[in-house]
Amino acid sequence: MDQAWAVTWERFFQDDVQTFADYLSSYEPGQELAHLPTAEEVMRQYPNPCGYSTGMEDGMILGGAMLSILADRYEVTNEEPLREKAKQVFRGLHRCATVHGVPGFLARNVCNEDRKSIYINSSRDQYTHGVHGLWKYYRSPLSDEATRSEIREVLAAVADRMIEFVTPENDFDFCRADGKRCPLGICRMWNVQAHEAARLPMIYATAWDVTQDEKYRQLWRHYVADAVKQSANPDKNTPAYAILQMQCSLELLHELETDPKLKTSIQSVMRHLASIAEERSAHVAVQLSRKTSEEMRMLGPDWRQAEHWINQNEYANPQWGKYREVWHLTREAGEAALVPLMVDAPTLNTEQKQRLQHLIQNFDYSHNSSCGIIYHQAAYWKSRLTDNL
Repeated sequence: MDQAWAVTWERFFQDDVQTFADYLSSYEPGQELAHLPTAEEVMRQYPNPCGYSTGMEDGMILGGAMLSILADRYEVTNEEPLREKAKQVFRGLHRCATVHGVPGFLARNVCNEDRKSIYINSSRDQYTHGVHGLWKYYRSPLSDEATRSEIREVLAAVADRMIEFVTPENDFDFCRADGKRCPLGICRMWNVQAHEAARLPMIYATAWDVTQDEKYRQLWRHYVADAVKQSANPDKNTPAYAILQMQCSLELLHELETDPKLKTSIQSVMRHLASIAEERSAHVAVQLSRKTSEEMRMLGPDWRQAEHWINQNEYANPQWGKYREVWHLTREAGEAALVPLMVDAPTLNTEQKQRLQHLIQNFDYSHNSSCGIIYHQAAYWKSRLTDNL
């Protein structure tokens, strides 16, 4: 885990904008992120308005996940250097939330060349991890009052954007930074699938928790019971990243819920998710065992040279080919291991513990190019926090 930690900060973290990138295209020092879009490319929204496949796609997700890791790790170790790390990550998320001047819009990442350009299409995934991580940091002793004041401003702005844009007239879409509807459906916050239903009340609940503004409490209460009911039966084929995001939203709602019956219902859904994730974890472990060490060392591509592109609603998306599976499996192994550890008083059985230990002990973090190693650390520190390793 020390190796994974060092690699995460030395190779994936961008000091200029204080955010994390999605993948490495080189192991040569100083060249790891040479594939990232230039300011000119981002300004013309090339190759697509989400920054899909460029390495700038999931900075808000990864920053939110890291803030959660830092909160857990600090609770276990009380390491004072973590305070500065958390502040750096927060500064990156704050930049993503403010550099564009669009209140409540959480950009996926910020261009490291000019430190201001963004892709204009975010997603509910970015908002879920971003809000969850900021909330965890807000409640952690790692944050100070000045930082908590800034977090309140960001979370209130996010909730206010939902109030303004997430309406029947917009098909409950929080819209792109330019105010236009997202053509992909990834910004819709209501009338969505089971694993997405708790995201909107989660945002309102968080805004209420940090501001105590009554308008947010009323909106939280308006949506939450229906959202929990909708969440009861997620598709078992839901990807691990979506199961984790669902668990994050439910964890937050469970923590803040005051109605005992509803609190029990939320925990029941969370335990069901844990069982789905456990099956996924076992499946991913088998897939990883079939990969050679050479395959797992594969580097990500310069997306500009991709041989195959997919066009969806005029969003041209360069494809990664064989690398996609390596990147995905690395990430899914950590995500699936983390979900069962987020229920109340989790207890891993012997097989689960051995699987997590095997993943960590046998993974070559110094030669893996996927940001998924962040989730390995998340599962490790959550297991330490809950006395499961």
